[in-house]
Amino acid sequence: MKIQYIEKRFSKTSLAIIAHANTIIYEYAQQGYILTLRQLYYQFVARDLIANKQSEYKRLGSVIADGRLAGMIDWDSIEDRGRKVNSPSTWGNPSEIIETCAKQFKLDLWAGQEFRPEVWIEKEALLSIAEAACEPLRVPYFACKGYVSQSAMWAAGAKRITKYIKDGQIPVIIHLGDHDPSGIDMTRDIFDRLDMFACQPIEVSRIALNMDQVVEHNPPPNPAKITDSRFQTYAAKHGDESWELDALSPKVLVNLIQGKILEMRDDKMWSVVYEQENQEKATLAAIAENYEFIKGTVE
Repeated sequence: MKIQYIEKRFSKTSLAIIAHANTIIYEYAQQGYILTLRQLYYQFVARDLIANKQSEYKRLGSVIADGRLAGMIDWDSIEDRGRKVNSPSTWGNPSEIIETCAKQFKLDLWAGQEFRPEVWIEKEALLSIAEAACEPLRVPYFACKGYVSQSAMWAAGAKRITKYIKDGQIPVIIHLGDHDPSGIDMTRDIFDRLDMFACQPIEVSRIALNMDQVVEHNPPPNPAKITDSRFQTYAAKHGDESWELDALSPKVLVNLIQGKILEMRDDKMWSVVYEQENQEKATLAAIAENYEFIKGTVE
């Protein structure tokens, strides 16, 4: 939705930025995604529209903000995923909540499977992409927000993962992070601390961002932070450039995540439990449809 709140005259350069932004926004919308400003910036850089500099990021943000206020950019096309309002759910009558339950009812389709995957992604800004990949395949996911906190790591290792193992399953952590000194080290950190809390080695599969993907997709490089305590180890292996996960397109990331998950899934077992789930949903839907009759029999 484009809504104009201010009158503003834009320079030719700013108008060109707005036009390019709308093109990128449309491309993402066709795939079912909403951008963050950071993702939009990396698309500009990847298309050689602006330089990969902090000053350019700030300038882009300013033009986009003015473009939205001037009614030239859809307000729904860019979101801030770090600031969301949580509202309580309400219903008009009991039949509505039963109908909602029928739609939301899910069995654990991974129960009994050999593997039990989880997806851990470094950045909260990319959580919607993890959601798009994981929700259809019923896989848990969360944003690490850098190095995982001790509390979150303990909850994973000592609780969830330990339960998976007791249930006879093989837990697998699918990790995605930046290709920079800390981003690479985060995968190692996850493995080491899960090993400690779960009291045994846990498979941690880093599927992005890896050097083969940098070569294939050619995302824009950044200078690796020389102030990072891990810089020397990183530079000895990869050089002094780094790359951000955000620079890969959502489609590429979703395909990487789902491809890894599907490698572990027993499709035949999945289908049996899925059919059982549909039968239970149908029962709940029938209860919702006949709520008034059922209500009358108990009054």
